[in-house]
Amino acid sequence: MCLAVPGRILRIAEADGVPMAEVDFGGVRKSVCLQYVPDATVGEYVVVHVGFAIQLLDEESARQTLVNFGKMGILEEEFGEIPR
Repeated sequence: MCLAVPGRILRIAEADGVPMAEVDFGGVRKSVCLQYVPDATVGEYVVVHVGFAIQLLDEESARQTLVNFGKMGILEEEFGEIPR
């Protein structure tokens, strides 16, 4: 399954001219391309699909989605073992 998952931007840097971010998905950190949301800033939440941030998301919606995904086991399906 390949869902769009919300995550919080921890760091932003440029890689070969492309804006990239380290994003936290409830304990799992991944590198994400910010090309589609170039105005995103550290601390904001983004919806990520196949390694690309595709939209900004408010914090409450992001947190609730992560809680629901966690309850349903979706985060483990997407990322494997989740650190607790």
